[in-house]
Amino acid sequence: MLLSTSSDIPGKKIVKHYGLVKGNTIRARHVGRDIVAGLRGIVGGEISDYTKMMAESREQALDRLVEEAEDLGANAVVCIRITTSMVMSGASEILVYGTAVKVE
Repeated sequence: MLLSTSSDIPGKKIVKHYGLVKGNTIRARHVGRDIVAGLRGIVGGEISDYTKMMAESREQALDRLVEEAEDLGANAVVCIRITTSMVMSGASEILVYGTAVKVE
C-alpha cells in the first residue's frame, strides 16, 4: 500500500478513486503514567511514556486506514491527514483519513 500526504504519487498515475477512508483509535491516560508525567512537568523534559503511547496510536489508526482501503480494492491512499482531539478528560482520539485510489 502506497501512502502519501500529497494529492498524487510521483511516477504513478491514479486510474480509479474509491473515496474517503479513515482509521481511528481512542486512548486514555494511565494513572501511574500521570504521576511520572507530573514529576516530569516540574523538572522539564520529554514524557516518553506518552510519546510512545501516541506513536502507537498513530500506527494503529494508520493500520485501520490501510485495512479499509484494501477492503475497497485500493493500492494507495493520497491526501492523508492526521488529527487529534480530546473526547473526554484524559482520553484523546487519533483520526487518520485520506482518499483511497488505484494507481498504476
